[in-house]
Amino acid sequence: MPLKNQKKPLLCFDKKGIYCEPAGVYLDPWKPVDKAIITHGHADHSRWGHKQYITHHTNVPIIKHRLGEIEVSGKEYGETFVINNVKFSLFPAGHIIGSSQVRVEHKGEVWVFSGDYKTEDDGLAVPYEPVKCDAFITECTFGLPAFKWLPQEQVMNDINTWWQQNQSEGKTSVLFGYSLGKAQRLLKFLDPSIGKIFTHGAIENMTDVVRPFADLPETIRITRETKKEEIKGRMVLAPPSAHGSTWIRKMVPFETGMASGWMAFRGARRRRAVDRGFVLSDHCDWQGLLASIKATGCERVICTHGYSEIFSRFLNEQGYDARTAETQYEGELAEMNSKSEENDEN
Repeated sequence: MPLKNQKKPLLCFDKKGIYCEPAGVYLDPWKPVDKAIITHGHADHSRWGHKQYITHHTNVPIIKHRLGEIEVSGKEYGETFVINNVKFSLFPAGHIIGSSQVRVEHKGEVWVFSGDYKTEDDGLAVPYEPVKCDAFITECTFGLPAFKWLPQEQVMNDINTWWQQNQSEGKTSVLFGYSLGKAQRLLKFLDPSIGKIFTHGAIENMTDVVRPFADLPETIRITRETKKEEIKGRMVLAPPSAHGSTWIRKMVPFETGMASGWMAFRGARRRRAVDRGFVLSDHCDWQGLLASIKATGCERVICTHGYSEIFSRFLNEQGYDARTAETQYEGELAEMNSKSEENDEN
């Protein structure tokens, strides 16, 4: 295989990001560069300051909403575009709406950068598609055997049941999820027959951007004029940054819930001080990661953010040529803790 004798890899990691030297292009760079291919709209993967952005066309309005006026071109899934004789193409990552993997081909060698991805079809994002390659760059956000997701349908049934129970007790249900991706996934499967669905401004603004690509229930933005009586017993979707803020006082009496893969750990729910934790992740669980890697047929695996050391060690034991690489990607920790969504409210 060409990987064995190659002195310099097709994709390498430097201080700015993942670099394809033959093309002069970066993938999801964390420092400003001339040309960047962006996998999806989360703040740790799509940053401000690049001269030119290339991404899936569905992600174009999302990153424009977050980054302002930028020079960006949109591509279709499977469309090949050539830069300095290097072939690039985007394939579905299944992570959130508009998310992609990046396939890079040069001189008969193929690498795939997965960005963030999940294998469960959530009914919103285009489902993940395995891409054959020689080398695969994978996230490891939940790269431990302890992580095993329940089917989405079961989790959403639990959330709707929780909402009904709170309503019967005269309480408002405040459900926390990241404003891009998680919030729309929750909204897609909330049951509007239970009652009206209200939203924090950051989630309402992002949902407005996504609505042209998704069939979502009606929502009502919470404003200063919204009366407490209007909200009582309803569902309120809010970003994690709203928890503990003065904004949430209008919801009293309420119960809080959070949707995240980290809710698999009881301690995480206590630390976030929420009443209920719902295990719903936009990333692969342990088996999802292993199945995805096997489906690529790759020999080399580079493990980035998450439990990368443990995961790469396991892969080496399975016969892969696996190693880790430092990045500034944060996985679902970014979705739990990011303050960038607060800027989306206005």
